[in-house]
Amino acid sequence: MTDKANGKRRPRPARGERLQIMLSPDELTVVDDFRFRTRMPSRAAAVRELFRLGLAGAGLARDSGGRKSADFGVLGEPGARAGFDS
Repeated sequence: MTDKANGKRRPRPARGERLQIMLSPDELTVVDDFRFRTRMPSRAAAVRELFRLGLAGAGLARDSGGRKSADFGVLGEPGARAGFDS
């Protein structure tokens, strides 16, 4: 990844494990719909956010450092995101 402002490479977050899952076409459509409606930068980011939301709903979430879906916005404008249920 390159920072366009100064041309330097940005460090990637450390992720030690790879998880592969198989999804039906309908499940993949729901993931992609979530990704685009919440303006996530990638399918992987959307899946991680869905995992985080699911774990939080089950009372198993760790502190996310105050990050919200809007923090993954493509345009970089704070609070500029489309709601999933809009």
